[in-house]
Amino acid sequence: MGKRSDILEPSEWTSSKNHGLVYSEILGWIDLGHAQGDDIRKLREDIIQGENSSGAYYIIEYGQKMYALGKKIGTGKFIRWQIKKGLSIDEIHSIALSMMFACAAKFENYQSQWFFSWHTDSGFSGEDLTSDLLGYYRVLYPGKYQERLKLVSKKDALKRWDHYGPIGNYKNKGFLPLLFPEPDEKSDIKKPVNGELPSFMKVVQPFKDFDSGKVSVISDDGTYFSFFSGGKYEP
Repeated sequence: MGKRSDILEPSEWTSSKNHGLVYSEILGWIDLGHAQGDDIRKLREDIIQGENSSGAYYIIEYGQKMYALGKKIGTGKFIRWQIKKGLSIDEIHSIALSMMFACAAKFENYQSQWFFSWHTDSGFSGEDLTSDLLGYYRVLYPGKYQERLKLVSKKDALKRWDHYGPIGNYKNKGFLPLLFPEPDEKSDIKKPVNGELPSFMKVVQPFKDFDSGKVSVISDDGTYFSFFSGGKYEP
């Protein structure tokens, strides 16, 4: 749930900040929290641990969470898959992407439910899923992404925010970016346009071969509750 006060200069991305908003002419608004890729970093560590375990298969859980009241209350969504050991790195990256795709959509839908309206309008907020995908690539395919994203100054980003309104007003249920062209003072048009992912964010295709025996879905829609003992619910 980005706010106007969260908007940063591009140079601040390289500071110790792990949250905030920047505007990219390639990806639109970027939520730096989502783009950190902490979820993918944990997923990678869990996969490495699984590959080093005994047995022919290992189980991986991937989830996304949100918090309130200083992280005293938390909830979110998770999925759990069983993966066959010994797959290629390309297959593992493809599986990781599919896990993120599957869970992120469930999490954003969960956030959009009416009972969270007191806290957030972030469900499918225009920047969330695209920022998730950027985080995936930043972790698994490190590179100088900031140089490729054509980030604009804080002044120009604020101009877009003030012209189009808060990014939370625009919902995006896919991973393609929403772009907010530089405002034209002579025009009253205040609608974003659909963008395309750059080639460096289309390197991996999601895993789909669930009949191969390489991946089995154990839980496809679990819910975290960090304010209850036990902490999880699986339908």
